[in-house]
Amino acid sequence: QVQVVQSGGGLVQAGGSLRLSCAASSGADSTYAMGWFRQAPGKDREFVAAIGWSADSTTYADSSKGRFTISRDNGKNTAYLQMNSLKPEDTAVYYCAARPTVVPTRVYLKMHEYDHWGRGTQVTVSS
Repeated sequence: QVQVVQSGGGLVQAGGSLRLSCAASSGADSTYAMGWFRQAPGKDREFVAAIGWSADSTTYADSSKGRFTISRDNGKNTAYLQMNSLKPEDTAVYYCAARPTVVPTRVYLKMHEYDHWGRGTQVTVSS
């Protein structure tokens, strides 16, 4: 059973920064591609950023480019989302997702491509 455990988030003023963490763990030696999604009140869940098993393979939503950075520590099977220059419209519940992968450079952008999800963490940006 794969567990996806998120941490981080909270309340920050506009222009501030937050870092989210996401650890994927199982009893087996597995390599995971990971992604971040978010869901604002009354809106659909949307893609934020994704990273392959190879930390060089990353992709971002247009709304995240230049402000957010996704990274990972493969030794810990943990991904991070560093969020800078936060805006009130970034307010949402942020979800981490993970899926096994055998292609180190492949990234996944669609929710249905992920098998395992974290419980979500609230990020609130005040104006």
